[in-house]
Amino acid sequence: MAASAQDQNPVFVHRAFSSIASRYVLTNHVLSLGIDILWRRRVARIVRDSGARRVLDVATGSGDLARTVRDRVPGVRVTGADFCAPMLEEARKRGLDDLIVCDGLRLPFPDETFDALTIGYGLRNMADWAGALREFRRVLKPGGQLVILDFSLPRSPFLRGPYRFYLHRILPRIAGALTGNSEAYAYLGDSIERFPSGPAMLGLIEGNGFSGGRWEPQCGGISSVYSATRA
Repeated sequence: MAASAQDQNPVFVHRAFSSIASRYVLTNHVLSLGIDILWRRRVARIVRDSGARRVLDVATGSGDLARTVRDRVPGVRVTGADFCAPMLEEARKRGLDDLIVCDGLRLPFPDETFDALTIGYGLRNMADWAGALREFRRVLKPGGQLVILDFSLPRSPFLRGPYRFYLHRILPRIAGALTGNSEAYAYLGDSIERFPSGPAMLGLIEGNGFSGGRWEPQCGGISSVYSATRA
């Protein structure tokens, strides 16, 4: 599917994440068997190696990625931004205090504010992927580091079929039992199917103001880390 073919409804996304906020972290760890912790640590290493000192974590949600970066990058200051206030309440409970409620497509920061920008499992839910990337570029300093962590589909046909079965048939039932909202996780599978990955994602990133894009599939491509530099 083309990268421009989006139909994310921000009202639905906001309602879904608000309803699962209190169980979001636990559910993620259960559904990934805890491997998501390692994926976030990879993002933190990229940020650390970039030398960033001021980082914006967009779509920070319950703060898992922001906290991982804060704890693993010496001397860093991490600001977490999310449009869902109930999710930010969960982030505060987990020890984060530099938080702001805002839309990732209209960030309330001056141009060239941050050394690095991270986003974990959030770009996929935005109504305009290209517009979001241009907004991320705006708030990054020249040469600033962009790191995107998100789900993708395995490229191997031996993994893709079983993973799709899990994604659409098993995962919503488990998540529904844990959160009481299987609808939100049925949406998850559909959104992953629509979201560009691999070379298509690199093309989207580099077509909206970034260079030197790099793609790192995780666990056979179930999740992916993308990094690039503000051009």
